[in-house]
Amino acid sequence: MEFSLLKEKSVVFKGADPHDVSGYVNRHVGSHSIRLSRTSHPSADLSHRKFGDLDLCRISYGGTVRVTSEALETIYHLQILLKGHCLWRGARGQEHHFVPGELLLINPDDPVDLTYSQDCEKFIVKMPESLLEAACAENHWQRPGEGIRFTANRHGLQEIGGLLNLLGLVCEEAESGVAPPRLQEHYGRIIANKLLCLQNNVRREQPGGASAIFERIAHFIEENLKQDITLEQLAGLVNISPRSLYALFEKHARTTPRHYVRQKRLERINASLRDPSVPVRNITEVALDYGFLHLGRFSESYRNAFGELPSDTLKRRAC
Repeated sequence: MEFSLLKEKSVVFKGADPHDVSGYVNRHVGSHSIRLSRTSHPSADLSHRKFGDLDLCRISYGGTVRVTSEALETIYHLQILLKGHCLWRGARGQEHHFVPGELLLINPDDPVDLTYSQDCEKFIVKMPESLLEAACAENHWQRPGEGIRFTANRHGLQEIGGLLNLLGLVCEEAESGVAPPRLQEHYGRIIANKLLCLQNNVRREQPGGASAIFERIAHFIEENLKQDITLEQLAGLVNISPRSLYALFEKHARTTPRHYVRQKRLERINASLRDPSVPVRNITEVALDYGFLHLGRFSESYRNAFGELPSDTLKRRAC
């Protein structure tokens, strides 16, 4: 499996002593120790780029190497296997052989115990806690007191759509050397948000619970009934997905968002037609004001909702 992640201009070591490479990684990517096979004389390669808050690293040791670390303290590691295989050992005795196309996500307090095959090559993204916390705050999600933790550490690349293309673009920007700090920060936030789509302990529900979220949406709808209201707009208002939006309306209104907006518009029109203090020149004008462009369908919907035609409601007001 071939990926375009860091090119020749980012090479730091080529055919080097693995201990020299390990020392560099300790300084720039994460504290660890290595143990080499006594019968081999591997030569290691390493490419590295700093990009905003991120460290991008492509590494191969050229031989069977065991990498261990008690914990990464305040950083997360996203490790994508590019070639060969890597044996991961978990704290509870679990084991998994990672193959190309799989990624390992390591929390700051996770112990690390990895054995690289002779042909193993990895791409590693080092990300500080502060970057994920900023992405969490940006989305108005509730950060757990114990810190953000991913509840699953093994994933396939298909679980994060477009991640490889995104990382390839980030590597190009990093190697160009001309990306301004704001752009670097922007890319870091995008990657953080991508990772937060994976299973974790972050609460996406707004403070006050689902009822408060629905009330906020309902208030927005009431204030904008004459405007074009889209599902994306409603979901973005409270930072939830369209799927979660449907679930929210099913729970609190027993209907869909579109039907809810339509019903509220009909109710507003009905109130206007009944209230003598509200100036109404004709039914067509009122219907168009509230986005009903097909008058026949509007009249049918109105009659289904209130048991009479809009013209009948208007006539009764005049009596």
